[in-house]
Amino acid sequence: MTNDWLAGLPKAELHLHIEGTLTPEQQFELAERNDITLPYDNAESLRAAYEFEDLSAFLALYYQGMDVLITRDDFYDLAMAYFERAAADGVRHADISFDPQAHRARGVTLDTCFDGLLTAMRDASARLDVSSALIMSFMRDRDADEAAEVLEDAAPWYGEIAAIGLDSAEVGNPPEKFAAVFARAAELGIPRVAHAGEEGGPEYVTGALDVLNVCRIDHGVRAMEDPELVARLRESRMPLTVCPLSNVYLKGVARLEDHNLPAMIAEGLNVNINSDDPAYFGGGMVNNFAACVAAFDWDEAMCRMIAANGVRDAFMPADRREAVLAEIEAYMGA
Repeated sequence: MTNDWLAGLPKAELHLHIEGTLTPEQQFELAERNDITLPYDNAESLRAAYEFEDLSAFLALYYQGMDVLITRDDFYDLAMAYFERAAADGVRHADISFDPQAHRARGVTLDTCFDGLLTAMRDASARLDVSSALIMSFMRDRDADEAAEVLEDAAPWYGEIAAIGLDSAEVGNPPEKFAAVFARAAELGIPRVAHAGEEGGPEYVTGALDVLNVCRIDHGVRAMEDPELVARLRESRMPLTVCPLSNVYLKGVARLEDHNLPAMIAEGLNVNINSDDPAYFGGGMVNNFAACVAAFDWDEAMCRMIAANGVRDAFMPADRREAVLAEIEAYMGA
């Protein structure tokens, strides 16, 4: 199976942090635009720093990189660059997350973020035939009251927010910390998703289900440590947005061949695969699919099944979903 075949396979990306698509080259371009000095000589030296011992080490560099995002045009250019790469990877739809708290802490307004991102999303649909939905994520290592304030301040954009999410450092920041914020989102009729079971144990997944009442679990790989939870996830068909290369780059597993993704599939769990932060973790959707093909000996039928799982569980209109699913079913490739 070639990368060309994988690029032609229609797919949806459900777990994508738009700030994590910021390439070293784009960081330097935006730094120059905004008169910011980066602590690296060039893009190559910045890329060489992408050796992470764990999630915390990655997050330090990740949030540092965001400093170049200042204006509405910065957010627009960031998103459009992602959409162009995603379209080349066969992505028909993307649920993109962003972290407003990280930007507000630097004096960047919600209006700046929403304007740039939403305009890019509309342009990507018109120019590239890539539909998208926006997830406003909260940083779990910051105060829950701050997240609640952001949720209220985002009222002008409630109609544009497909879901709220929960990301950043998991261990020590359990779902229970954000119970009130997620309950408020439920009152507003906003769907909820959350990172759980990436570095935290299966109890973080259970908490996300029971306390936050989420409709999707981001990552979820450590749920496999609890047989009762596995059965619950299987019976509910709860979507799990697995990010294979991310788990390798953040040392969740030593190598992809050691990943429990095949076991998750064998248990009948509803998994899809995603790139998470592709600028930092080895590339986009084709790279993640290709790595799984190589590591797990996936055939074309398996790739079509995983792609269809993602489309079924994306935040997208029913007619769009049906059309892309029909494309997947009919796809044979070159």
